[in-house]
Amino acid sequence: MSENDESKENSTSDVAPATADSPASEESQAAPAEPAPAAPSAEQRVAALEAEKAEIKDRMLRIAAEFDNYKKRTRKDLAEHELKVREAVLREFLEIADNLERAIASWKEGGETDVKSVQDGVELVLRLFKSKLERYSVTAIEAKGQPFDPRVHDAISQAPSAEAIPGTVLHELQKGYRVGERLLRPAIVVVAVAPPAPPAGTSRPDKGDAQGAAPAAGGVDIDVDGDDESSGTGEKNS
Repeated sequence: MSENDESKENSTSDVAPATADSPASEESQAAPAEPAPAAPSAEQRVAALEAEKAEIKDRMLRIAAEFDNYKKRTRKDLAEHELKVREAVLREFLEIADNLERAIASWKEGGETDVKSVQDGVELVLRLFKSKLERYSVTAIEAKGQPFDPRVHDAISQAPSAEAIPGTVLHELQKGYRVGERLLRPAIVVVAVAPPAPPAGTSRPDKGDAQGAAPAAGGVDIDVDGDDESSGTGEKNS
């Protein structure tokens, strides 16, 4: 046998076993099939739903309790804050009351005759009061001479005036105030209106009316010669 024939047989023998083993190797490499999970029974589903329901209920109860505690804390904090703000405002006004008491005491000590000093003291207290109002952003509303504004003015009456423009504030009976941009109290005012027109009967008569009235005033004829009608009648009778 030649060397070529031996090489062919060796190559054939090497290829044949590999071809024969290829299907077996593929089967060995394939993963084994897993069994399908069994469906839960009705009792298991009900038990799972009950457990989930109990968990949700417990969670909602905890949230409700936390929210109730939050409301109580917030209400308490607001009450304390309101009390502190009220005390601060009242403390400011106590100083004004002290100054008014001093003004009255000084007036009584002066024999109730020094009116000028009392007036100066009251004006000083008023300036102090206005400065404290400005500290809390409280400002007065300008009313007199301004056009009537129903948003900040409260008109209680109207008065005719020849000097003021109709529709403007003629008198300010009570001053109004703002807190920042919010209305604290409207101003009570009297609004000016146009004065009434004079009655038509008081108009001055014209020349035609004067000429027409002259004959009525002199309706008696006077005889300057003295030959009146009565004397002529007497002569006829005689």
